[in-house]
Amino acid sequence: MADDDWEDREQTLFRAKDFGDDTDRALLKSDGSYTYFAADIAYHRNKVLRGFTQLINVFGADHSGYVKRLEAAVKAVSGGKATVDVKIMQLVRLLRNGEPVKMSKRSGDLVTLADAVEEVGPDAVRFMLLFRRNDAQLDFDFAKVKEQTRDNPVFYVQYAHARACSVFRTAERDLAGQDLSLKTLRSARIDRLSTPAELELLRVLAQWPRIVASAATAHEPHRIAFYLYDLAGAFHGFWAKGNEDPSLRFVMVNDPEMSLARLALVQGVRQVLVNGLSILGVFAPQELS
Repeated sequence: MADDDWEDREQTLFRAKDFGDDTDRALLKSDGSYTYFAADIAYHRNKVLRGFTQLINVFGADHSGYVKRLEAAVKAVSGGKATVDVKIMQLVRLLRNGEPVKMSKRSGDLVTLADAVEEVGPDAVRFMLLFRRNDAQLDFDFAKVKEQTRDNPVFYVQYAHARACSVFRTAERDLAGQDLSLKTLRSARIDRLSTPAELELLRVLAQWPRIVASAATAHEPHRIAFYLYDLAGAFHGFWAKGNEDPSLRFVMVNDPEMSLARLALVQGVRQVLVNGLSILGVFAPQELS
């Protein structure tokens, strides 16, 4: 039975079911204005007309029900030649020393992204937001991202780069007169690297091209952040072994050939860290205070 306020009228619909959606979708409201979905169709049609065939949309968790209609729209306006990958982002929970930050829209007590950047810096914010899958909730603890510990991923990775740079400063001091140019390092006797720590570091380094390719193909930048953390861990582990066993130190004054081989390995770590952090928009410091 129809409601008393039911008004029988013509409705302009997008025949979304023809393109895989569950139901057809309205394009015009009762007052004659366009729906939000109509504007979304026009927006994506414009992208298709400009030659784009792989589209990526980032939605909040409360818009997961919008995916099917958008996929249908892109299929329709492109004649099936374009695809859209909708990334559903979960919420970020702000903490201070493990306690939730209390916020209220009504009282205007809010913490904006600009506030977070001002407090902890852009590097920490960028890395931490990328150091998770988009479909996983993130706990952003202001105290934690200021710590200089392994529990702070951005510090741990940046420290690895700064530490790699310090190795070369030590080499320039202890191997005075030795050519440490990239050309020389490229011809180093890598075959002399045979300890478990060296082989583990080489194994992690060898994954880098595949990590970049898979992150780009899957549209998942968190893979790069995860990888950089693992690489930093392997490098810090090798450094620690050198402190315990002098034969595993990067710079061996009495064995220049081994020094060059290990410095070539360190250079590989340093370069990959620079490249990876650059992709994420994070600075690679040569020193940390």
